[in-house]
Amino acid sequence: MQTLEITKENTSASKEPVTITGSQAVLEAFIAEGVKTVFGYPGGAIMPIYDALYDYTDKLDHILVRHEQGAIHAAQGFARSSGKTGIVFATSGPGATNLVTGLADAMIDSTPLVCITGQVFAHLLGTDAFQETDVINITTPVTKWNYQITDANEIPHVLAKAFYIAKTGRPGPVLIDITKNAQLQKIEYTGYEKCNHIRSYRPKPIVRKEYIEQAAQLINEAQKPFVIFGQGVILGRAEKEFKAFIEKGGFPAAWTILGMSAIDTDHPLAVGMLGMHGNYAPNVLTNECDVLIAVGMRFDDRVTGRLDKYAKQAKIIHLDIDPSEIDKNVKTTVPVWGDCKETLPQLMQLIQPKDHSAWLQEFRALEAKEVEAVIQEELNPISEVMTMGEVIKTLNDLTNGEAIIVTDVGQHQMVACRYAKFNQSKSNITSGGLGTMGFALPAAIGAKYGAPNRTVVAVIGDGGFQMTLQELGTIMQFDVPVKIIILNNQFLGMVRQWQQLFHDKRYSFVNITSPDFVQVAKGYHIDGQSISKREQLKDALQTMLNHAGSYLLEVMVGKENNVFPMVPQGCSVSEIRLK
Repeated sequence: MQTLEITKENTSASKEPVTITGSQAVLEAFIAEGVKTVFGYPGGAIMPIYDALYDYTDKLDHILVRHEQGAIHAAQGFARSSGKTGIVFATSGPGATNLVTGLADAMIDSTPLVCITGQVFAHLLGTDAFQETDVINITTPVTKWNYQITDANEIPHVLAKAFYIAKTGRPGPVLIDITKNAQLQKIEYTGYEKCNHIRSYRPKPIVRKEYIEQAAQLINEAQKPFVIFGQGVILGRAEKEFKAFIEKGGFPAAWTILGMSAIDTDHPLAVGMLGMHGNYAPNVLTNECDVLIAVGMRFDDRVTGRLDKYAKQAKIIHLDIDPSEIDKNVKTTVPVWGDCKETLPQLMQLIQPKDHSAWLQEFRALEAKEVEAVIQEELNPISEVMTMGEVIKTLNDLTNGEAIIVTDVGQHQMVACRYAKFNQSKSNITSGGLGTMGFALPAAIGAKYGAPNRTVVAVIGDGGFQMTLQELGTIMQFDVPVKIIILNNQFLGMVRQWQQLFHDKRYSFVNITSPDFVQVAKGYHIDGQSISKREQLKDALQTMLNHAGSYLLEVMVGKENNVFPMVPQGCSVSEIRLK
């Protein structure tokens, strides 16, 4: 196992040594790092930490979830809404393996987490002891770093390193596995020392002035510059810098799903969402711009479509903190390595103010085409059957773009990301790269803890909701006032859409039968109602938002409505279909 030498910021050099257990050392580390909230589930191998936690409840809030997957998704929601590091506790064996889906989700979506798993006694490692699994090897591909502690003396500096790695550079999940003997072991504790440097780990690459200058020259010569941005803007806390950059250059700007809300969705230069179910104009005009400026995004296949037909006419400038993303999928003309909070101001100093209104008008013309062909019908349908889009539109009208919307995965996710309006950053929380059904309900719980003064609305499909509905128990026990909207089309809708369009309507196992969701919620003492008529929609949403606590609203929507536009798999982004 690799050992990295660390330099620490001494926060308690004057303290006299005190004798504490390894478990207490874990909790002291959390307090020193400013942690207030932990999501977890106890078990045998992590019981000493939970025993120590009994005496720390005045400093740490532990949220008892109903499944370890719920814990890690809640921690993700917390991290995404707060900008802080999410914390998870789980026991060994099945407790640890239940974290794997969330670790993979957090890894691909760059979410900072520190996960603590209990492990069997060190002398039992490798013996197939009860609830023993090799969590280090299992989680290596889905963590930014992991480490197993068998000696409690390692706990303070390993946890300091864990927090530093999780939150610096391109963020990600870290897992620390602690054997039971290390949790019980007593050590001489002199205080916690934060980590601020690790030899061989460079979270931020050196910004190269020559690349900034080359990028500025390309931008200043461009006639049709186009900015596409991702979550890197939000993770880098560079929203103000990004806004100033696009406004000075007059650049049309489109977002990835995870980049959404970095600027107001109604900003005059905002041209919509990229990708398979993104807006028509930014997809088509990607293949007509002359300079493509990518900021904090990774050219995911759902954004690019066919790589051999992606922006071949354009010179590409890629700003990213992770050098491994440069040239990974799309060949870059000028790479701009570094934190965009640093690189954007440097680049902005060198670009010339320009009027690209004629170019922007090309986006607006295609946008009007999409409104006529798709959006008008989705948001203002004339049929009796409600659409997902009109639900989101009505929600926008009632929340004024100020709510956090947490979506699950499927058609409802695409519709919400297409039509939601936001005027604050960190407002769109969804499972992007992994596409994890069951994400939304626990993530909404975490999001509410991360942003307690904001309204949090979970928008979920009838399929995804049933994957983690047990977390209604967490909402009940801790009185978490999240609002839940189930858009029920009685299908696994996205799969059904693909089967309709590409498999001759051979609907293979996508017709899903669901329980009475309102009655299920009532079993958890959560109020709610189900509606099926348009005239009920506004009042029902208002009732949900006005309700003092949590609330579940089921909306019956069209069974076979499809999400358009759509870039079919294997096609170019410019081959996006409106129907």
